[in-house]
Parts: sequence; structure tokens; C-alpha cells
Amino acid sequence: MYSGSSDGESHDTSTQRRIPPASSMLWVRNLRRYIGSGAGLGSEALMELETKRILLEIFKDKQQKSQEAGTIPSFYKKKPEEGSISQRVQRLAKYRFLKKQSDLLLNSDDLAAMWNCLRENCVIDDGTGAEKMNYEDFCHIASVCTEQIGPKCRRFFSPSNFMKFEKDEAGRIAILPFYLYVMRTVSLTQARIDMSELDEDSDGFLQSQEMESYISGLIPNLAQLRDMPDAFTNMYCRIAAQKFFFFCDPHRRGKACIKKILLSNCLQELMELHQESEEEVTDTEQAENWFSLTSAQRICDMFLALDKDCSGSLSKQELKEYADGTLTDIFIERVFDEHVRRGKSGSGNSREMDFDSFLDFVLALENKDTPEGLTYLFRCLDLQGRGFLTTSDIHSLFRDVHQKWIEGGNYELCIEDVRDEIWDMVKPSDPLKITLDDLLGCKQGGTVASMLIDVRGFWAHDNRENLLQEEEEPPEEESQ
Repeated sequence: MYSGSSDGESHDTSTQRRIPPASSMLWVRNLRRYIGSGAGLGSEALMELETKRILLEIFKDKQQKSQEAGTIPSFYKKKPEEGSISQRVQRLAKYRFLKKQSDLLLNSDDLAAMWNCLRENCVIDDGTGAEKMNYEDFCHIASVCTEQIGPKCRRFFSPSNFMKFEKDEAGRIAILPFYLYVMRTVSLTQARIDMSELDEDSDGFLQSQEMESYISGLIPNLAQLRDMPDAFTNMYCRIAAQKFFFFCDPHRRGKACIKKILLSNCLQELMELHQESEEEVTDTEQAENWFSLTSAQRICDMFLALDKDCSGSLSKQELKEYADGTLTDIFIERVFDEHVRRGKSGSGNSREMDFDSFLDFVLALENKDTPEGLTYLFRCLDLQGRGFLTTSDIHSLFRDVHQKWIEGGNYELCIEDVRDEIWDMVKPSDPLKITLDDLLGCKQGGTVASMLIDVRGFWAHDNRENLLQEEEEPPEEESQ
């Protein structure tokens, strides 16, 4: 009995051991082959498999390149090819992001509503008559504005924003500076969105044609430029854009950083054309603003008057007539050496100044006290290219000024006395040489540069006391 039972158990065990593994079964192999081919999957599963395969290939490719490159990190990323899927996805993503940011901005109606809320819920200071609000009023106004305008205005009413403004003894801030802060923030954000839309390669920089397109789009909204002739628009945009690149592209790479443009005084100067009609602005104010229509036309007329042979560029001889010929010959020579591009051939206009270089030249002379203008001029003053000026350089530079000074019928000068005066004005850290940092630090670098390149600039310095007295006389006469 026991033997029979044992035989049965051994028979069942042997039967189970003879069952083939699942992997060897034909139907399992066929099912796996069927699924592996993707024929039995839906479109979403197929897309997921394809995506995983592509990402795996990309990962392996990057891993291989990283191993080949060693420990040097990648610092260059190839831009997507024109018309590729990557470029289309990038543009679509940028468009949606900028659209979302634009929708969060306050429009003119929202700003007007906010101003009404501020005025209706503020208190009047008894001493000054200024409209002010404390933090409780600030929070209440935030709630009212949120109800009328929507949640997009809420970010302006944060505690940190309240603490940015000057407070009186009662802990109140004036509503006008706060409102101007909101307007400026909205204006700068809108400007950044507009510039980013024109940034074709999305690298955070604008090239010259992109900057010109941005300025062209602003013209209809600038009160002082609405009557600009259509034929002059392209030339105006070229002149206006060059100032942005002069101040925001110091290394002359042909592109300016959007962030730097937004923070520059150039954009603020351009936006000043919003405020008043040009008839209400004095001639002096128009001339001082580079972006005014009067200033742009002045620069064009100046270039055309200097271009005697109508070649579209200026020779050294033609440029010497700038500012009635008061600039020294050695300075003109140095301008061509340092800032005029050499042509590919040695003939023709290879050593002539084109219009863009002329604009840089004018900008440097009209902004001598700025770091950018003084850097431009210092390269011309540095005769040996050593990064500093010696007493010998000062003597060589002022010798031409002295010659023009005597030709103008002025009194005799001692060049050594002028050289010593310049040294006293600059007070260089090294008594034997003057560097660019010394000129920037002494706050008189523009005056020193004028004395060394322009006889009219030296005359203005020599007669500075008389000029100051003349400026003070008109108010005294009016009071009498």
C-alpha cells in the first residue's frame, strides 16, 4: 500500500518536472514577438516607445561625446536648424510664454482704475498737502483693486514693495511715487516682451536690425515722432539704434543684451518722447535728446555736409571739417587708426568712415563724461597703445591744440604749464602715467579729453569762470 502511494507521488512529481518553461512555449514566444514589433500597441504606446528610443539614443550620444571630450564641459550649444521641429517647438513655447506674460500686465484702463482707487482711499497730509497712505490703507486699496481689476494687480501690493518707499513720521508713503513705480514696472515689462518677440534666436540679445524693428514699432506711440516723414523712418531707426549699441555693446559684438538695454538711460531718454508734443519743447531740449526728430535730422545734415564727394563715407580730410575744424589733426588720425574699419582692399574707400562709425564718433564727442564716451576717446589719446598716457603723450597731443590756439589769435601758452594742470586735475595713482581708470575716477575726464583734442574745448576750460558768470547774469537782469 505504501509502495503504491509512493509510486503515485513519484509519478506526479515526474509529470510536473516535464512541463516546459514558459519562455520555451510557442504561444509565449509568438506573443512576445507580436508585442515587441509594436503591432499590438495603440498609437499612444507606440509614440511612447519611439520617444524612449530617441531619448536613449540622445543620452548615449551625449555620454559618448562627454567621454571623448574628457573633463572639459560643454560651453557651446548648436542652435536648431531653420525649419526643424526643434525650432518650431522653441518658437511656439516662446510665443505662449510671452503671451501669458502679456496677459498678466495691466493695461491703460487698469492703471487708470488703480490711480482712482489710490486717490479715493488715501489721506491728505495736513502739512504738505500730499496724498499718502499707511500700511492699512495700502492693504485696503489692494483688496479694492483686486475686486475691480483682478488678481494681476495683487503683486504690486506686497509688503516688500511698501517698504521700498520713503515713509513719514506716521509710517505713511506718498501714493504718486508708488503709482509711478507701477507704471514703470509695467512699461519695462512690456518693453522686454516686445524685444523678446523680436529676438529670433532667443539668446537674450538683439542685433541691429532687430533693435531697429523695435524702435520702428514704437514710433506711432511717441507723440514727438508721429509726424515723421515715412521716407526718413529707416534712417531715424538706424540713428536711434546706434546709441543703444554704443552704450550697451561695449565690445562691439554687433548685439546688445536686452537686460542692459532695459536698464540703460537710452531707453528712458527715448520714452521721454511720449510726454509732450515737440512744439512745446525748447530747441535746446530737442538738441540734447539724441532720439528727437530734430537731433536725427541735424546729424544727417551734418554727415551730408561733410561728405563733399557724395561717396556715402568720410575721408580724413572731410572729417577734419567737423565742428568748424576745431579738432586736431593728430586726433583725427587716431580716430581712423582705432575706430574705422579697414577695407579688404587697399584702394577705394578702404580707409573712409562709414555712417555707423560716424555716429559712434559723434556719440563719443557728445558724451565725453560717460565711461563709454571716455573709453572711445582714450583709445585715441593712447598714442602708443600701452593703456596709459605719459607726459610725452600729453605734450604731443596738446601741441596741435597749441598751434590752432595761436592761429586763432590767442595769447601765448606754455605747454608744460598745461601739462602740469592736467596732472593736477587727474591726480593719477601713479605720478608718472594717467590711465583710463584715473580719468574716470577724477570726474573731469571729459574736460581733459576736450583740452587735448579740441581747441574749442580748451578755450571753454580756459574761460570757464567767464562762462559761468554769463550763465548767471540773465536771472539777475530779470530780477532787476
